[in-house]
Amino acid sequence: MKIVELLAKELQNEYQITKEFIAKFPEKKTDYKPHEKSMDITTLTNHIVEIFSWPALILTTDKLDFTAGDYKPTSFTSVQDLQKKLDEDYQSGEKALKNATDEELNNNWKIVAGDTVYADYSKYEAIRHALNQITHHRAQLGVYYRLLEISLPSSYGPSADSQKF
Repeated sequence: MKIVELLAKELQNEYQITKEFIAKFPEKKTDYKPHEKSMDITTLTNHIVEIFSWPALILTTDKLDFTAGDYKPTSFTSVQDLQKKLDEDYQSGEKALKNATDEELNNNWKIVAGDTVYADYSKYEAIRHALNQITHHRAQLGVYYRLLEISLPSSYGPSADSQKF
């Protein structure tokens, strides 16, 4: 199996899990954050959703430059809008991976703000980082849900809330 096929399969698995989390987004708690230094739940959830399009961004550009305005965050607050954005961004990422070659993954990709370099990766490393970010931030969202008494869906096996005792 090609590396791009493995990445596409992993993206699909993360998408299936994330759909369950988005379905539980608390529309009446959009400003919630567990600590003053934490992201609010809306920003966090939108960020998770947007990461699904990163494979397309990574494979079609050589960098993300915050100074140039390359990143424009979204701020959806309804389950319906978040699910639609997740579907669109997943389809974008999936299509890019299906049209990519393993050789393209060796090319360089950076995250910068003007002359300041935050990350310097191969495209493979950047996509792996994006997949890790989905998992990382979704786990954060799980903590928010737990603190808000929202039952957690299963991720890589049953959650305490999905098990039947």
